[in-house]
Amino acid sequence: MKRRRKIKKRKKSWFNILQIIVVLFFLLFFVTGGVASGLAYVYARDLPALNVDKLNHEGPSVLYDVYGKPFAELKIENFLPVKFADVPKMVKESFLAAEDARFYQHRGVDFWAILRSVWANISHQKIVQGGSTITQQLVKNTFLTPERTLKRKIQEVILALQLEHHYSKEEIFLAYLNNAYFGEHARGVGAAAETYFKKNINDLTLAEAALLAGLPQAPSYYSPFRNPQAAIVRRNSVLDLMVKHEYITAQEREQAEQKPLKVHKNATSFSSSYPYPYFVDYVVQKVGDKYGEEYLYHGGLRVYTTLNQNMQKAVEKAVSKSVNFPFTTRDNRQNLQPQAAIVVLDPQDNAIRALVGGREHTTNLGYNRATMAYRQPGSAFKPIIAYAPAIEYLNMTPNSVINDTPVSYGDYHPKNYDGWHRGTVTLKDALAYSINVPAVKLLNQVGLTQAIAFASQMGFTDIKQTREGLSIALGGLHKGVTPLQMAAAYAAFANKGIYTAPTAIIRITRANGTILEETKPVSRRVMTPHTTQMMTEMLHAVVNYGTGTRARIFNQDVAGKTGTTDQGKDIWFCGYTPHLVGVVWMGWDIPRYMPGASGGKYGASIWRQVMLDSLGIKDRAEKPRRKIIPEAPQPLYNPAIPEKGSEPLPEPSTEPSPESLPGPLPEPLPEPMPPGPLEPNEIITPQPGGPKTTEKNLPEIQEKKEEIWEEGTPARLKVKSLSDKKFNRVYW
Repeated sequence: MKRRRKIKKRKKSWFNILQIIVVLFFLLFFVTGGVASGLAYVYARDLPALNVDKLNHEGPSVLYDVYGKPFAELKIENFLPVKFADVPKMVKESFLAAEDARFYQHRGVDFWAILRSVWANISHQKIVQGGSTITQQLVKNTFLTPERTLKRKIQEVILALQLEHHYSKEEIFLAYLNNAYFGEHARGVGAAAETYFKKNINDLTLAEAALLAGLPQAPSYYSPFRNPQAAIVRRNSVLDLMVKHEYITAQEREQAEQKPLKVHKNATSFSSSYPYPYFVDYVVQKVGDKYGEEYLYHGGLRVYTTLNQNMQKAVEKAVSKSVNFPFTTRDNRQNLQPQAAIVVLDPQDNAIRALVGGREHTTNLGYNRATMAYRQPGSAFKPIIAYAPAIEYLNMTPNSVINDTPVSYGDYHPKNYDGWHRGTVTLKDALAYSINVPAVKLLNQVGLTQAIAFASQMGFTDIKQTREGLSIALGGLHKGVTPLQMAAAYAAFANKGIYTAPTAIIRITRANGTILEETKPVSRRVMTPHTTQMMTEMLHAVVNYGTGTRARIFNQDVAGKTGTTDQGKDIWFCGYTPHLVGVVWMGWDIPRYMPGASGGKYGASIWRQVMLDSLGIKDRAEKPRRKIIPEAPQPLYNPAIPEKGSEPLPEPSTEPSPESLPGPLPEPLPEPMPPGPLEPNEIITPQPGGPKTTEKNLPEIQEKKEEIWEEGTPARLKVKSLSDKKFNRVYW
């Protein structure tokens, strides 16, 4: 009896224990399920969108020039998409064996594979097997980040189930084959076949297919270029799996394993560089900001740009010549200095025909000085902020006169670059010789508020009256301007007062021709045609006989303005012909003194080279205006000699009559060239009291360097005319 009671007690205790275990199991199940459900709900709230475009890579985007000719592909990887029907059965089976043998049995997540991988990893005490399906891998590589977190894994499972619900197995498998990364910049099995074997996917052998199928697990480690032995081991492992799942026979495996590893290293070399890099960078930033990098590099966009390749080659050629710079060195970041930027526009619609933002391009999407460098414009800003508003609002003309005399506005005392004043001058001559005081006086007469509003209409929207003063008449700005802004503003002078926002893109389409967007120029009138006509006449004078004579082109109407800030830290030339507008800037990235540099020397010379090449004009020196007249005194400007198409200028009472001048009457003096031998058409004026110029010592005088007639650079020698006390031009 006692024994029976003990047995009953034991059975009862075991039953109680079993009940407790069952209860605990169900509690654990429900708690775990509840926690999992809660996590799934929380993580699903910020689930990435199932963007179909990311699955269907159309290849790299292509850029076309203004004539519809392709010139660049935007790609960060080699990509060669394939169609499902073109993929051999052997290649498909090799990937199924290596990655997901039960692909056609599960619905996106293979729970048996997960349990099997967990058991295998526990048994080997290390990770030897994964449980992710092809669908999960596609989701992870396309929509999610590669981080190993519980949140990412739960989102991966949810998206995989959604993907299987919306797409067929064939569509998912093909998307995987085209999106998997195989190393060596190869995206997709088509690019991998070309990269490693220089073959079409239809020509792969079994051994080659197995090698490619083994790469996605660890592309760098199993790369046959970097680690051929590991690549062979991985290939043979895939062949074993193909035998296991009965895709091939053991004999076929043995034959494939005996095949030597034959790869074509650099069969398809990859380069992320592209021609005309600064222009392309500008386009990429514009398109990327709107459509995103993924779409830009893999969406197969067709971007039709405004680029003229011949003009782009001209600007790149100009900045590549060290002779176009006062000197060349490298700074502590190993960047060439001084730097330069050039922009060329079509004034009719401000289409960017050429753009370069530096002397060398070292980083894609790096610092583009043509669009990003805000620099002081110096006197190149005078036409925009002072002269054009004076004509527009005060009804002045090029022949209107203004006094170049000392003036003060509170604590501000504007001075001319040479320290001299010239009395009564016309607006045309004041601008031609870039005299500072008249520009400040004009701005004061127009009014700072009205002038800044005028400049804002021409694209300079960052100028605020609270931060500026009358010194902006000389280009002294709080923030500065970019070369692209200056080019767009000068284009308004060339386009009869119509300002158009500059653009580099004509239209963007999909690979199938569907138009995504088409650029419509945004234009507005900022000044009357009369004002632009007067301004062009004045800017012609700058090039014909003022500070910009180095920009003269034979038989071409050239208008422009030089700009040189204090100590030549920033030098400019902004000019235009009836067909093109061009702006040249030069300076150190961190502003630094450039001895002897001026906009009239380097800026104008580079501008001329670019225009000659862009317009297809053969370089031809202008016909000399007059032979050298050794003894003839010549004032800075001769108001007695009218410019072609203009009214005679007032003649000072102290000016001698033409009959009293010795010899033939000289024409207005052209702007002197930078230091170097004198040009044959230049007039030499002797220094009073100095050596008399004769035929014997004339060559010696010509060999001596002349002064740089440009704002910001003091004259080396200053003398006064005995007749009118005006400033003389002297070469010694």
